[in-house]
Amino acid sequence: MTASQETGLLRDRVVLVTGGTAGLGAGVARAAAREGALVAVTGRRREPGEAITAELVQGGTKALFVQADIGDVAQAQACVSAVITEFGRVDSLVIAAGLTDRGTLLDTTPELFDAHIAVNLKGPFFLMQAVVAHLVARQVPGTIVSIGSTSAHAGQPYLAPYVAAKAGLAGLTRNAAHAHRWDRIRINGLNIGWTDTDGEDATQRRFHGAGDDWRARAGASLPMGRLGQVSEIADFVVFLLSDRSGVVTGSVIDWDQNVLGGMD
Repeated sequence: MTASQETGLLRDRVVLVTGGTAGLGAGVARAAAREGALVAVTGRRREPGEAITAELVQGGTKALFVQADIGDVAQAQACVSAVITEFGRVDSLVIAAGLTDRGTLLDTTPELFDAHIAVNLKGPFFLMQAVVAHLVARQVPGTIVSIGSTSAHAGQPYLAPYVAAKAGLAGLTRNAAHAHRWDRIRINGLNIGWTDTDGEDATQRRFHGAGDDWRARAGASLPMGRLGQVSEIADFVVFLLSDRSGVVTGSVIDWDQNVLGGMD
């Protein structure tokens, strides 16, 4: 969806995007702003956080950057409080921050496992808790989208702690949606497949020795001939946050071009 196609799906809603300073999170922040939202982004690094916020403000959006590591529960909860202080409320939450460091069942240390649980599951749990408590106290509907991974179904051997945490996130998403459906709080998730981001580029080079041609090679190995794009996923997230997605809640959607259980 281009700027000329803006339809105001999130007009005047306050949307908090964790991991919103780069990659998919930044894409979601831009898409939400384009659809009329007031946007708050979190991230560990101040420079990219201030840069994306300045970009949004320059485009006419009210925006806020909160420096936070959501792997730290206190920081995760504090970022929700900061958004409420600045904008008076939070209407929607997108959990896009994530950790993808590699580890197998045999070589994962307790420290690496704990890091994955902290960022990919524990932080999201308490972010949801804080936002849902706020919405319940206001007695208003709201929406949450958690960004998971198709790897949550089983995943690659070198992603053992990541898979464990993302599988937990999928379960949390369904449980929270069920618990708060009568509060009219819709909670859904996206298990995304292989996506073209700067973070994925760094991961491929760091862990897999990839060269400059890795995107073309990866795309050629996929059914649609290309990697998923941030803008496509961001538009889908906006759809789930908006009233356009109707009453849908508790869905964890595989946003991928491979079919779970399919065999050739």
